[in-house]
Amino acid sequence: MNDRAESARTPSPRRVGESGLPIEPVYGPEQLAGWTPASQLGAPGSYPFTRGVYPTMYTGRPWTMRQYAGFGTAAESNRRYHQLIEAGTTGLSVAFDLPTQMGYDSDAVVSHGEVGKVGVAIDSIDDMRLLFDGIPLERVSTSMTINAPAALLLLLYQLVGEEHGVAPGQLSGTIQNDVLKEYIARGTYIYPPKASLRLVSDIFAYCQAELARFNTISISGYHMAEAGATPAQEIAFTLADGIEYVRAALAAGLDVDEFAPRLSFFFVARTTLLEEVAKFRAARRVWAQVMRDQFGARNPKSQMLRFHTQTAGVQLTAQQPEVNLVRVAVQGLAAVLGGTQSLHTNAYDEAIALPSEKAARLALRTQQVLAYETDVTATVDPFAGSYAVESMTDAVEEAARALMDTVEDLGGAVAAIEKGYQKSEIEQSAYRIARQIDDSERVVVGVNRFAVPDDEIYEPLRVDPAIEEAQRERLARLRAERSNDDVQRHLEALRKAASGSDNVLYPMKDALAARATVGEVCDALREVWGVYTPADAF
Repeated sequence: MNDRAESARTPSPRRVGESGLPIEPVYGPEQLAGWTPASQLGAPGSYPFTRGVYPTMYTGRPWTMRQYAGFGTAAESNRRYHQLIEAGTTGLSVAFDLPTQMGYDSDAVVSHGEVGKVGVAIDSIDDMRLLFDGIPLERVSTSMTINAPAALLLLLYQLVGEEHGVAPGQLSGTIQNDVLKEYIARGTYIYPPKASLRLVSDIFAYCQAELARFNTISISGYHMAEAGATPAQEIAFTLADGIEYVRAALAAGLDVDEFAPRLSFFFVARTTLLEEVAKFRAARRVWAQVMRDQFGARNPKSQMLRFHTQTAGVQLTAQQPEVNLVRVAVQGLAAVLGGTQSLHTNAYDEAIALPSEKAARLALRTQQVLAYETDVTATVDPFAGSYAVESMTDAVEEAARALMDTVEDLGGAVAAIEKGYQKSEIEQSAYRIARQIDDSERVVVGVNRFAVPDDEIYEPLRVDPAIEEAQRERLARLRAERSNDDVQRHLEALRKAASGSDNVLYPMKDALAARATVGEVCDALREVWGVYTPADAF
C-alpha cells in the first residue's frame, strides 16, 4: 500500500473546538450511548425546542433577512433603508452612533469626533422623523441596536409611527435593551446595574400595555463573542443575563407568561459551522428547561429561545477583503442550519469602513442565495440525529451549564458582573485566541497564511466630518423653536418617576414628544440614578 493510501486510512489528529472541547476525527453510536432522540430532541416546535422553535421552520417561509445600517445623518441612513427595501430586505436593523448609544447629544463636548461615525446620530424626534421618512412602518420590522437609552429610541419610534398613522399595536421589531452585556463586554452603559434593571422592567411593562408586537429585549451574546468569548461562554453568560432579566421582571410584579414570549436573543455565527449549529441547538434546550422548571412558565412561547444572528464581524479581515464573502456565506449557513429567526450578513468591506452600497447589497444577496437556491430550507433541522452534531450539542450544553452554575454561585449575573467574573473569563479567551493567531496555530486566511504581498488599494466609504456641525446647528434650531418650559416640566416629571416607583416611560414619552433631546432625558436620569463605575478585575 502506498503512503498516500495509508494516510487516507489514518484518522487525523483530534482537534479542539472554539470552546476548548475536543472534536473527534470520527463520531459513531458510542458517542451517544444512552441518548435517545425522543428524550433529547422532541419534535420541531415542541419542548425542549432542540430542533427549532416552530414546527415547519423555513419550509413555510424563510427567516427575516435584516441588514444592519445607519451612518452619518438620518437623511443618509434613510436613503440606504429605501435601497435595502427595494433590494428585498424584510427587516431593518438600525446602527446608532456612539454618542447616541451613550445618551449624549451631538453637541456635547464628549461627542466631538464621534458624531455619525459608527451609526446614525439621533438627538431628537426631528432626527427620528427623517430616519423613517417614507418607510412603511406598518409592514417593516425594525430592530434597534441600542441598550442604555433603549427606552428613548423605542418611544421616538412609537411617536413617529403614530405620526404616520400606525397604531402602536401594529408596530413590530426589537430593541436590544440588553444593558448587562454592556458591563461585561462592550462598555456603552450609563447607569448602575440595579437602576438599569429597573428601566428594563419598566420597558417590559410598558410594551405589554402599549406595544404588544415589539420584542422588548434582545439578550445578546454577540458582543461577548466579538470580545473573545467562546461559544460555550457566549450562551452561558447570555442565558445567565436572561435569567437576571426574568427575575427583575418577576420582582416588579409581572407574570412570566405575559412578558417572556416577547424576550428574544442575539448570537454570533462563526466560520466553525458544526460547533455553531451545536451551540444554537444547545442554547434552545437550556433556555426551555430554565423557563419551564426554574420559573414555572407554562406557555410554550415563554419557553422558546427565539434569536437573531449576525455573522462574525471580528472574523472579517482588512487583508484580501473579498475573502470575507466566503466567510460570511459559511457563517450565514451556520445560522440557518442552527435555526435562527432572523439574520444579518456582514458586508465584505466592514473590516475597513462602513459598508459601501454594493457590499451591503451583496451581503443581502448571500442570504437570498441560501434561502432560494439551496435546499437547506426544504427540511427542518437537517443535522438532527447526526452523531457529530448531537455529540457536540451535548458537549456545548454541558460546558455552558457549568459556567452558568459558577455565575449562580457568585450570586447571579449582576453580582458576578460586579465582581468582574464574566469580563475576566472572556478576556482570557480573547488572549488565548490572539496568541494562537500570532503563533499561526489558528489559521486566518490572508493574514497568517496565504497572504499576498501587495493587497489592492480599497477606497472605503467615509463619513463627512461636516455632519457633526450640521447636527449641532439642528440642535440649536430645535432648542430655539420648542417650548423649553414644557420640556423642563416633563423632565421634572421624569425625575419624580425615577425617584419613586412609577413607570418612567410615560413621562419620558411626554418629554420626547415635547422635543426634549436624548441627552437631556438621559441627563435627567443620571441626576437621579447616577452613573456606573466598573469594578476591578475578578
